[in-house]
Order: sequence, then structure tokens, then C-alpha cells
Amino acid sequence: MRVESVELRRCRLPLREAFRTSYGVETTRDVLLVRVRTDAGNGWGECGAPTRPGYTDETIAIAHAALRDRLVARLAGREVTVAVLDEVLGPAEATPMARAALELALLDAWLRAEHRSLASWLGAERARVPAGIALGIATVDETVARVGRAVVDGYRRVKLKIEPGHDVAVLRVVRAAFPDLALQADANGAYRAVDIDHLRGIDAVDLQCLEQPFPADDLQSHVALADASATPICLDESIGSAADARRAIELGACSVVNIKAARVGGLAEARRIHDVCVASEVDAWCGGMLDTGIARAANVALTALPGCTLAGDVSASDRWFDVELTEPLRLDIDGCIPVPTGPGLGVEIDVAAIESVTTSVELVSLRG
Repeated sequence: MRVESVELRRCRLPLREAFRTSYGVETTRDVLLVRVRTDAGNGWGECGAPTRPGYTDETIAIAHAALRDRLVARLAGREVTVAVLDEVLGPAEATPMARAALELALLDAWLRAEHRSLASWLGAERARVPAGIALGIATVDETVARVGRAVVDGYRRVKLKIEPGHDVAVLRVVRAAFPDLALQADANGAYRAVDIDHLRGIDAVDLQCLEQPFPADDLQSHVALADASATPICLDESIGSAADARRAIELGACSVVNIKAARVGGLAEARRIHDVCVASEVDAWCGGMLDTGIARAANVALTALPGCTLAGDVSASDRWFDVELTEPLRLDIDGCIPVPTGPGLGVEIDVAAIESVTTSVELVSLRG
């Protein structure tokens, strides 16, 4: 297929509840959507970049500029197929989230034209995947109440955000209230090597894993904690590629990997990370951002790969927003989400809903 134009659409969606992490508090999600228009049909992608630096230095403004000024131009005059996507798009460089959004839109368009689902292209082996939910930092009482609501809603795993001063004690209270719950904690790199002895106290909580306790570039502290603690260590921000995953596993910095397509430049690299985890016999799961149904449908498909052994951050599509941009993705009676099987992303896009939350549209034409 040949790409005729790329639409960069900015949307604004209020969150249903404030989401606090060690990076700060989010109350509104500014979303950059990418729609490619090709001679074979259209496709949609979603950029996970935040409004402000924090989780990543790649903000939505930086991603938008990278797509407009650099990445989209690589499609000019090219015959695009899935087989040559990596060659056409090039490396992720400094803007992996922008690249991931464009890759997803191209995949959606090509697979829709081929009447093939994203899940089948990835190699998904499950028809349903267990749903997990991430909960932001709150008071102890509110945290317990939120976990209780998640359990009632059917979520199979709960991940709690933590930070210094809000960690071991809160986790112990939650564990006492929910002794059989699959529980994780995510620090988003908020700790330092001097905190290793303190973090060993989490062993008593019996977590599935402790995610990214130290900064992304501090693998040695992760190695030291992994050696000193019985709690499995999971890496997120430290893993930007399959090579990063391989190195971290070989060093002993982690025994669990959060595979996040937006962070690593797209689904093709995410699948390569998955394959490293399978070959290394380490657990993996699919992470998400504050996603709409577009990115969420892709995450569900990724979670259905055989090496994604733990429940991922694949909550229902109405988890964050009142306005849904795709047909719904919902938990079934067993706390699982059916893997979309339709062409492309597998779900229908609600263009009217997208237009209702759009704040700006920029069209980049590739016609001669």
C-alpha cells in the first residue's frame, strides 16, 4: 500500500479519577492520535507520550513534531507492507512513542486491507487474557477501598503505585485485607541504592513483583536488590529494546519484564522483547499508559502472546475515560478480556466520539 496522507489529531479527555504516581498527578489526558490514509484504506494509531516530562522525556509536543517533521516523511514514495515496516520507519531513536503510534496506524491499515487481525499477526495464542489494573497513590483507606472495587469488578491482578513514605506499610495493609490477591507494586524509579534495606521489607507482602524501584539507568542497584530480596524485580523504564532486555536479564537485574509497545518503538520490537523473555525463561506482561481503546486493543493482542505469563495492565476500555473512542473492551465473568479478532486492531473506531474530543487536526500530505 502507499500512504497518501497522515492525520495528526490532538484530543483531550478528562480522567474519571485523578491518577497519582511518583512523577505527579494526572487529571486530564492529552492524546495524540495518528490516522494514515492509504490507497488500501485507513488505519489508526495512538501515541502514549505524556503532556509533561516524567515517565519519559518524550512529551506529546515532541512526538507530534517528530511525526510531522521526520517520521511521516519516511513514507513518501514507498510501497509499505508489514514486512518492510522496520526498514521504512527506521530506528526508534529519541522518539519511540511517536514511532510506535505511526507503526500501529500502518499495521491497522495494512491488516484491515488483508482482512487479518493484529492478534493473528503477532502470533497470539489465547482467545481471552486475564485483566489487571493499575491504581494510583492515595491514602491507605482510599487505597484499600479502590482495591476492593477492583476485585468486585473482576480484576485478576492489582498493581499499586508506591513512592518513598508510601510503600511497605500500605502494601501490608492491602495484603492483610486481600490475602489471596495477585498484587504488584510499581515505584517508577523513585528509590535509590540507599533504600535497598528498606525495600527488602516488601518481601513480607508476597508480591508478584516489584516494578522499577530504581532509575532507568541504574541496573546495578536493581541487581543488588534482586540479590538481597526474595521479591521478583520487574523492569519497565530500563527496557527500551530487545537488547536492553537481554542485557538486564543476563546481569540479573530482573526476573520479570514489563513489555510496553509505546516505550520501545512499537509492536515489532515489543514482540522481539517477548521472544527474549521466552528464550530466557523469565516472566513477562504487557504494560500500558493512560490508553484509549485504540492502544488498549493492541495491548490486549500483545498480552495474548504465550510468553506474557502474568496479567497485564489491560483493564477495560472505560477504565480512564467516560468517552470511549472504540467499541468497548470489557471484562467477562472470569475477569478476562476477549482478544479482538476483527481486521486490523480488531475493534471498530468511533470517529464521531474522536471528533467530539478533538482539539486540533494537522494533515501531512504525501501526494506529489
